Amino acid sequence: MMGRQVGAQDQLFYSFNLDNHVPSDHLLRGIDRFLDLSELRKHLGPFYSDIGRPSIDPELLVRMLIVGYCFGIRSERRLCEEVHLNLAYRWFCCLGLQDPVPDHSTFSKNRHGRFRESGALRCLFESVLQRCMIEGLVRGEGFAADATIVKADAQRQRGVAREDAIWGNPQEASRAIREYLTALEETNDCCANFKNVSLTDPAATWTAAPGGPAFYAYSNNYLIDLQAGIIVDVEPSTVNKTAEVEATRAMIERVEDKLEMKPSRFVADTNYGSAAMLGWLVEEKHIEPHVPVWDKSNRQDGTFSTIEFVWDGQANEYRCPAGKALRCNRRRFTKPRSHVTSEGTVQYRASQLDCLSCPLKARCCPNMRCRQIARSIHEGARDEARRIATTQRYRQSRKDRKKVEILFAHLKRILKLDKLRLRGFSGAHDEFLLAATAQNLRRMAKWLLPQAGKAALAVS
Repeated sequence: MMGRQVGAQDQLFYSFNLDNHVPSDHLLRGIDRFLDLSELRKHLGPFYSDIGRPSIDPELLVRMLIVGYCFGIRSERRLCEEVHLNLAYRWFCCLGLQDPVPDHSTFSKNRHGRFRESGALRCLFESVLQRCMIEGLVRGEGFAADATIVKADAQRQRGVAREDAIWGNPQEASRAIREYLTALEETNDCCANFKNVSLTDPAATWTAAPGGPAFYAYSNNYLIDLQAGIIVDVEPSTVNKTAEVEATRAMIERVEDKLEMKPSRFVADTNYGSAAMLGWLVEEKHIEPHVPVWDKSNRQDGTFSTIEFVWDGQANEYRCPAGKALRCNRRRFTKPRSHVTSEGTVQYRASQLDCLSCPLKARCCPNMRCRQIARSIHEGARDEARRIATTQRYRQSRKDRKKVEILFAHLKRILKLDKLRLRGFSGAHDEFLLAATAQNLRRMAKWLLPQAGKAALAVS
């Protein structure tokens, strides 16, 4: 017999417990176990008035943002709708069935106001990182760094040549434009060198680095610990190799200052293998560079490469395959000279007489009077990196470096952060910090939950 649903009558009393309706292996249960916002409340205290109507609890706003970034809910309007409808989200945000959900405009006011002015999101990220360290997920033995390109909230059609950009009254401009103009006034910002500038987000970089049509973007720089892939610092930058390397140096310095943690090895790709970066790692920080050397000295035209010249450190000279000397100077100066060029190199030259009469000239310098070699002032650090590249530990480091790329893939495919919603460097900084916080919380929940819950969390 086919049944029929009888119209439900309103009950006078209901007994409902949100906690009973959230599965024990739900991802938010693991995140809630390791999330402590007590320090955040203390940090935000001075930015609230002692009188007046009570504001919305900042802990509620932060918990809602964490839900959005953990589950790839990019729209704040949709986030409010999902928290209103989803029981697990309500439970995590400490909301009852009848408690109202904050309006989406509240997030914008707090993100662009007290959250940004107080550095609350940086405080949140560091508190989660401290918990990761307490739980033993951060060892500090090895760090890895890399950068990924994230599209900016700027249309390609809204770009003009930098000399044609007209901003009008800065006081009436948008926040992103005001921040850009302020940066230009305070420092000679690298953004001033852009040939193409967006009128909506002028700090974004016009790039075609990933291939295909060019677009406006920022670089998201991660510094991770190699034990469990925990992100120890994050920094936005313009999309170019120099800026990414400088951002990595700033992150290593900041982690050492704030967390008193310095790795014994640093792992990265060839973009970080410049002579200046290797010299900074080896000579100043005393960190092993597990980085391929950025070397353009090898020749492809059949002539001798630099590696075929023997360096004599005591005599401060090179010896060519014919046994002749290449020196940086061939006479004594009254005032000693360093011979260091603006590129940070020292030029070593052979004698013209030696080269003209040499039978190997056709294979050495056929188009020059004499052979020259530019030796970097950080060549010792480059040699150390080359030596490390021959070890088994280096080969393991190349495998460990994939943990950064996995985090970037997770960032764009699971967390849906392939395009920013906030503009300017401050907006990119906020979004990258929240995404890194969400990734650390997810990693901590999945690593430290009991084994029975890990299988269910793996598909979430």
